[in-house]
Amino acid sequence: MYLTRNGLLEPLGKSQVLAYLRGLAQQQRIILITREKPEDWADAAAMATARAQCSAHNIDWRPRPFRARPRLVAPALDMLGMGWQGLGAVLWGKARLIHARSYIPAAIALVLNRLTGTPFIFDMRALWPEELITAGRLRRGSLLHRAIAFIERACIRHAAATVSLTEAAAEHLHRLYPRELAGRRLIVIPTCADLSRFVPATIPPSGRVIGCLGTVLSGWFRIDWLAAFIRAAAARDPSLTFMLTTRDDPAAVRAALALPPELAARVSIAPANPAEIPAILHQQLASVMFYAGGEVSELGRSPTRMAEILGCGLPVLANAGVGDVARIIAAHRVGVIAEGSSPQQMAEACDALLALLADPDLARRCRTAAEEIFSLEAGTAAYRAIYAAILAPETDVHTTSRDSTRMERE
Repeated sequence: MYLTRNGLLEPLGKSQVLAYLRGLAQQQRIILITREKPEDWADAAAMATARAQCSAHNIDWRPRPFRARPRLVAPALDMLGMGWQGLGAVLWGKARLIHARSYIPAAIALVLNRLTGTPFIFDMRALWPEELITAGRLRRGSLLHRAIAFIERACIRHAAATVSLTEAAAEHLHRLYPRELAGRRLIVIPTCADLSRFVPATIPPSGRVIGCLGTVLSGWFRIDWLAAFIRAAAARDPSLTFMLTTRDDPAAVRAALALPPELAARVSIAPANPAEIPAILHQQLASVMFYAGGEVSELGRSPTRMAEILGCGLPVLANAGVGDVARIIAAHRVGVIAEGSSPQQMAEACDALLALLADPDLARRCRTAAEEIFSLEAGTAAYRAIYAAILAPETDVHTTSRDSTRMERE
């Protein structure tokens, strides 16, 4: 049984839930419990298509509408409803393993584990309490923060396996919970992408475009760094233009960038549906992503956009302190790390990026790094190994999960 509050009709649900489960369902019967956003729930055609996809892959999909309000009450009501669904799947659906995506589903899985003995996987995705603190939505040391931290500790202690997106977060968890993790499975599986869709362009781009993919107005994105980069890059190379592909309001993005009119004219801002992203990346030379690096919350971030960008053979310009991003860039030489947002630092980063773009082997290295680290096949195989190790304990998870070996030894 797979529990998630993400909707299957959301882009994330399609790329990070269904994409994995299609492969896992080849060997396991899957009961999938999701929460669909109101606009998706109301789209009868899309719901029917998703049901047909799940049925074709032997996935028993059991969606319910997502509750967003009241802010504190809605998750509690959701937990009760999802808990009841989960109990039914265990008692009558004969689910032998619970795969809980993120914290609220994991809290439900913990209760079901205590009630029925059914083992569960705590698939953390990211360090959620720290993300809430970074975004200003949670105060460290508050009653709510202590409650979430208690749930985190309990889930790690009782989970049959805990999954982290990054080595950096796994190292942090070992420092934070040495007793709870002693002798336990802690496995690193980064965010993966369907690299059959995200492939290098067969024809070089016609213009000199630097892109930025995804939201830039979240509490986690450094839009001031993006503005500093655009200023520096435009000064370094007058032929460059900039393409921001985001669902954020274009007027709000332009206001936040605060660029002079002549420079703002070189920046395009538009949304795109998931199917259009590969073609958009094929128009670009490189892509930039700046997160609130240095915060504990960022240790657990594994940007999906990085997997997609590298899969298309493009390098990334990023900042340090964000999950394993800097490690990957350094190890595979697939991008540049900006040391800061000052004009001088951004000018140096731009010079390094322009020099890197002249490397004829760059696209091959980017694609190879994506295949080694972010491929959907590798991620699915890693989850399959965890399932096998829990359901048949004599199976050795180390033999098939590349990322788990070092962390479990530690």
